[in-house]
Amino acid sequence: MIEWIWPLAFSLLPLPWLVRRFLREAKQDRPALLVPSLGPFVGSVKDEVAEWKHLNLKLLLLWLIWVSLIVALARPQWTGDPITLPTTGRDLMLAVDISGSMATEDMMINGEYVDRLTAVKLVVSDFVSRRIGDRVGLILFGTNAYLQAPLTFDLKTLDRFLLEAPVGIAGGKTAIGDAIGLAVKRLRQRPQQDKVIILLTDGANNVGEVEPRKASELAANDKIKIYTIGVGADEMRLPSIFGAFGNRVTNPSADLDERTLTEIAETTSGAYFRAKDPVKLAEIYNLIDELEPADQEAEVFRPRKALSFWALSAAILAAFAFFLIDLYRRPIAQQE
Repeated sequence: MIEWIWPLAFSLLPLPWLVRRFLREAKQDRPALLVPSLGPFVGSVKDEVAEWKHLNLKLLLLWLIWVSLIVALARPQWTGDPITLPTTGRDLMLAVDISGSMATEDMMINGEYVDRLTAVKLVVSDFVSRRIGDRVGLILFGTNAYLQAPLTFDLKTLDRFLLEAPVGIAGGKTAIGDAIGLAVKRLRQRPQQDKVIILLTDGANNVGEVEPRKASELAANDKIKIYTIGVGADEMRLPSIFGAFGNRVTNPSADLDERTLTEIAETTSGAYFRAKDPVKLAEIYNLIDELEPADQEAEVFRPRKALSFWALSAAILAAFAFFLIDLYRRPIAQQE
């Protein structure tokens, strides 16, 4: 249907008629022209009829211009039928560790070792692309925790923010408690009850103002569920200092605090997962992807399209025709 944003503009429609009537009443006091004989005017009756038609046409065009401008001023718009937006109602806050240890190259993709953050980006990016209809936010943390993207439906922009994040930009240490605290602060503003934090790290909390256990208690009080993921291989072969003795085996995930991550998840009725390679990491996110959606009122969108330009176009065409009439009559008058 068509709606009017400023319908009071139509009250200006009779303004030209009121002005004309006021001027006509002001002229009524003037004496009329007395003509003793109609003889000199008989031959010009045909010209007067043509002039009368010409003036009426110009008056009609002037009214068309005025009405079109008033219609444009009233700002008509077409409003379509309500469209229900596809929302599942889940609010997911992703907390991704980008500390210096995420540069460890112990993740194998296509037969080559890559750093942990590269593998995480590939898996999480695919996970985000499947969350159409969900609100997803992104927190990057190292020594400090930063809100990189608030809860949003714009998953493409969020994914770009994640892919562009370099290792160590947030500091070389790991503030797990601060990351959870920041995520809780953002999710606390949401009215619904079912909210989820997915925290991924490869280390232990060694810096920050908030203890991870305290942060998880705050999350539990706000009924926020936390899924924790520990990433990193548990075995890595490195060249020995003495080449003749072969390679030495090390544990690149020795600093991973699985106990604390498990306690965080259990405190909030979540779960802890261990990802030793990209395949396992993808399986974990696929499992989280099957969470039951939270019930939420569907958001309704009504498409709107402005129609003022049609009225303005009509006014321009009428004005063009108004001036074209005078240009057309001038050659005729000169021929006569």
